[in-house]
Amino acid sequence: MTDKIPVTVLTGYLGAGKTTLLNRILTEPHGKKYAVIVNEFGEIGIDNELVVGADEEVFEMNNGCICCTVRGDLIRILDGLMKRKGKFDAIIVETTGLADPAPVAQTFFMDQDVSDAARLDAVVTVADAKWLSDRLKDAPEAKNQIAFADVIILNKTDLVTPEQLDEVEARIRAINPYAKVHRTQNAAVPLNEVLDRKAFDLDRIIELEPDFLEEGHHHHDEEIQSVSVAIDGEVDPEKFMPWISNLTQVEGPNILRCKGIVAFPNEPKRFVFQGVHMILDGDVQGEWKPGEKHTSKVVFIGRNLNEKAIRDGFLACAA
Repeated sequence: MTDKIPVTVLTGYLGAGKTTLLNRILTEPHGKKYAVIVNEFGEIGIDNELVVGADEEVFEMNNGCICCTVRGDLIRILDGLMKRKGKFDAIIVETTGLADPAPVAQTFFMDQDVSDAARLDAVVTVADAKWLSDRLKDAPEAKNQIAFADVIILNKTDLVTPEQLDEVEARIRAINPYAKVHRTQNAAVPLNEVLDRKAFDLDRIIELEPDFLEEGHHHHDEEIQSVSVAIDGEVDPEKFMPWISNLTQVEGPNILRCKGIVAFPNEPKRFVFQGVHMILDGDVQGEWKPGEKHTSKVVFIGRNLNEKAIRDGFLACAA
């Protein structure tokens, strides 16, 4: 998995600050080469001065990044990019402000050629501190974008009071307690906090303040909930694999995101998986460190999840 090109999916409601963040990636002298796939070149407002050569779909930026528009099908563009392998370090895909990020994220699991060459690194959502609470009331996509995120950039913090900011962050936590939240103005977050996050690495999941994982710490969203279950030890792959694949098949439409790291007996590496709806991707990666406790942990974020069934089902997989 390690030599696959990391892919960041960038999402967020219209006007939240995605364009500002993208323009930074495309213009800052960060010494990396990114392939940035945008929905509509014109709408992004990339300064034409910065564009070196532009054929119909691919633009080269002064800092060596390349930028393509998703006029065609995402898979076709990705296949074209893969042929340029070695020319860039990572791929960033921007989704339209109204879109649910799921179909874009799913592309990286479903298409064999793409999933052989690239891995979904993280879903990054840019949210507007001033308007997010209203959007969460009236726009299901806004909720999906928060629920899907591995990293949330809570932008325009200068437009709200500290109390309002805490309140909006509490709303975010109610939907998604696991994402890393950065409070920003002008989307000014260090790019290494956004790119190459390896968001489904367990250490990243646990890096979050552990008290967020304790029940009752935050108010829950009526509609979207998260369930996390841990086993102090290993799980039996003969039980775990059928359980997780059955659960995602049956509950898939309700599961927005799932991820986890589990320990198998006699397997020196951790089994790491993540999923979007009913599509799962998993692999053994990264050895358990000497003397490290083998624990197994799964996290589900979705709508109307049967928490007891998930908890009991996973606990029954213990080795």
